[in-house]
Amino acid sequence: MKPIEMEAVQQHLERFIDKEVYVHLETTNGAYASHVNSEAYNVGAYIRNAKVKFSQARIVGDGKSYRAGLKMEFGWIYAEGLSDWTIHGDNQLLLAGHDREGRLMVSLQLSEAPFRY
Repeated sequence: MKPIEMEAVQQHLERFIDKEVYVHLETTNGAYASHVNSEAYNVGAYIRNAKVKFSQARIVGDGKSYRAGLKMEFGWIYAEGLSDWTIHGDNQLLLAGHDREGRLMVSLQLSEAPFRY
């Protein structure tokens, strides 16, 4: 993965507009939090292969941390804290955010085909 380049990522996001695509969205501080602070709450969310269609896609950020949003007919999907991106093949966009130690904190992935398990 490489640091997010807003214009390039925006172009890739727009390729998925008005198409049925599969989304993987994951957030976690998981065990990262509790081993540092025994009173910390472990939180996370995980969804894989949700089929969605969105009419708008946007990435915004300050050069260090980014937020990507997808506007659907009846709501939004967004991921915040993104820092890195890559393309897999022709049909998968992967966005991720990592903590200072390189551990995954958030991931948003879009694909025209279902993700493998």
